[in-house]
Amino acid sequence: MNAVFLNAPYLDTDADQLCFSLDLTERPALAERVVSLGGLDVRLRLLGASHQVFAGPVRETVACLQGAVRGLPETCTRHLPGRVYDFGATTRRLAPEDFSAEVTRILGQATDAEHSLCGVFPGSPEAVTAVVVETVEGPHGAALVWRTWHTYPQNGQIVSTLSRLEAR
Repeated sequence: MNAVFLNAPYLDTDADQLCFSLDLTERPALAERVVSLGGLDVRLRLLGASHQVFAGPVRETVACLQGAVRGLPETCTRHLPGRVYDFGATTRRLAPEDFSAEVTRILGQATDAEHSLCGVFPGSPEAVTAVVVETVEGPHGAALVWRTWHTYPQNGQIVSTLSRLEAR
């Protein structure tokens, strides 16, 4: 899938403003894609420099949320009926040349993936939010795995998340 050029301002200014939630309803989306994988409809949603992924019982949101505790957990595990969900996040600050190379790699990975949604924000071709989802074999059958990237060219930060939803 090719990158979508988003007609919206880049809202988040720093990776430290991101929050994590599994309890939110839909937020206004700038772009959305629904794919069917692992027996589930998976909704990939790009918000203002953030994302939502809805997969079965999971409603993952990584976004700048007023009134929420800022910062992303390094890890989070939630046991759901018949499934387990794992989330992890990392933030890296890169030198300008390394940042540009990494954004190019992310854009390539997202556009080459069969099931992805990638948005480029106005003002910088390196202001990107990307989501890639796939199935992998788990101990109890197919599991869903999705990766996201949120890039902040003004300070060289890249937030990467990795989520997994599988039967147990």
